[in-house]
Amino acid sequence: MDRIEKCSEKFGKLFGGKPVTSEGTDPELMRILQRFIFGEVSYTGSLDDRMRELITVTVLTVNATLPQLEAHTGACLRIGVTPLEVREAIYQCAPFIGFPKVLNAVAAANRAFEKAGVSLPLPDAGCVPDERRYEAGLALQKPLYGDEIKDRYTWLPGEFADAVPRFLTEFGFGDLATRTVLSEKERELLTVVMLAALGGAETQVKAHIGGAMRAGSTAEEVVCALVHAMPYMGIPRLFNALNCAKDELSAK
Repeated sequence: MDRIEKCSEKFGKLFGGKPVTSEGTDPELMRILQRFIFGEVSYTGSLDDRMRELITVTVLTVNATLPQLEAHTGACLRIGVTPLEVREAIYQCAPFIGFPKVLNAVAAANRAFEKAGVSLPLPDAGCVPDERRYEAGLALQKPLYGDEIKDRYTWLPGEFADAVPRFLTEFGFGDLATRTVLSEKERELLTVVMLAALGGAETQVKAHIGGAMRAGSTAEEVVCALVHAMPYMGIPRLFNALNCAKDELSAK
C-alpha cells in the first residue's frame, strides 16, 4: 500500500470515516496532515494502535488542544482502549502540567465518553490508603530514580528541603503512579512523551528515558513513542528529546 491507501485504512479504523479529499475550508492542509500522520508516522515503528492513541491523548493534554483530544478520545474507544485507560493517561499529566489543564482535558474526554454512552463518573482506580502515600510512592520511585531528587535539594531553606522531594514522591508516585489500569512500563513511556511535549524539560526527558528503559521499554519503543508524538508537538521538540538522550538510546 502507498501512504494514501494506508491513511485511508488507519483513518477508517480510528475514526470510522474517510480522510478528507476536497471537503471543508482547508482540504489541502488536511490532506497533508492526514497522509503524514495516518499514512506514514502511524506505520513507522513497533508500537500498536492502543499505545499510539494513548501517546496522542497525552500530547494533546499537555498542549491543551481540546477539540483534538475529544476526537482522539473517541478514536481510543473505537479501537478498544478503555475509558479508564484514557482517563489514566490524562490524570498522570497533573504533576507535569498542573491541575487546570488536566481538568480541562478531563472535561473534553468526558464529552467523548458521554457521546459514546459511557456512564460517568468512572470507577475509582486508586489503591493506596492516604497514610501510605509516601511509602508506596517511594517503592516505585526509588528503583527507577534512586534518591537523586532528595539529595539534589538539600540546600532548600527550612522545611522545603524535605517538603519538595516529599511532594514529588507522594503526589507524582504515591497518588498517581500507584494507581491501577496502566502498567509501570506504560506510565514511564507516556511520561517521556509528556516531558518532550512540554519543551524546555530536557533534563527530565533524559532522566525519564532512563526510567522508561529500566521499566522495560526498549530504545526502539522510546524512539517510536517520540516520533509518533512529533506531528502533535513539532519536530524541534522531537530533536531536543532525541539529542538530550542520545547516549541512553544509542547504547541499547
